[in-house]
Parts: sequence; C-alpha cells; structure tokens
Amino acid sequence: MSTQFEATVTIDRPIEAVFTYLADGRNDPDFSPRVLKIDKSPAGATGTGTVFHSTVKDAGMKTQRDFEITELTTPTRIRWREASHNSITVQEGGYDLEPTPGGGTRVRLFNVLEGHGIGKLLLPLAGGASRKDAPDFGKRIKDAAERTI
Repeated sequence: MSTQFEATVTIDRPIEAVFTYLADGRNDPDFSPRVLKIDKSPAGATGTGTVFHSTVKDAGMKTQRDFEITELTTPTRIRWREASHNSITVQEGGYDLEPTPGGGTRVRLFNVLEGHGIGKLLLPLAGGASRKDAPDFGKRIKDAAERTI
C-alpha cells in the first residue's frame, strides 16, 4: 500500500544551478524544517549510489533516514529511494526539472510513501498531511533556492 504527494513550482534561477542545488541533499534543511541534520557519503559530487543520512523529526519523534540517489540525469531528473527501515518510507521520490522561457526552472517534486507494520495504519494520515503541505513545501523549495543560488 502506498500514497503519493507532489508539488510543482517555478524557480527564478537557471536549470543547471537549480539541479546542482537540489542534487546536494545537504541543502534539504534550507526548505524542510523536519530535517535536523544531514550528511552525505561518499564525499564528492552527488552521483548514483550517493546516500544522504539524515535525522528528522516527524510528529514529535526523531528518526534516522537514509536516502539513496538512484538516478541523475543532468540537468533534468533526480530520483531517490529511502534505504532506511521506518514505519513510513519513501518508496520512490524525485525532481523533474525543465527550463522556462524566461530563464527559470519548473520543478516537479514527488514522493511515493509506503507503510510498514504500524505505518500501514498511519499511511492515510501521513499521506493526507503530506498532500496538504505539498504546495507550501514547493514554495519553501522555491524560496530557499532563490535565496541561496
């Protein structure tokens, strides 16, 4: 059983710069207040197989999350999956980027959430909350990218 949320925003920055910013998961705390800490392995440029290790706070509980980059197509596509084992995980997530006529970048973000154990019961609530927050999440990405890049 899974559920998905997504958001689409236009960022007033060139596609190459937006891709570089989003491909470095260490920037996630800029727009995701649930991410308390994040590290990357191995060191160096992000590539297929790079894992971002994070500590997040959801519903008042801290958990460890590991996200593995499964695909990078510069500068248009980033895909990941959650490699950690939690009640609710990201089966697949990603960014699809496309240039806009004015030199900006349209970004579509999505995550497919999957429940495990008790997470199967919590998935409808988590999915609903994620879908409700998706437009604001997209805006936080836009604001952070335009502020940082």
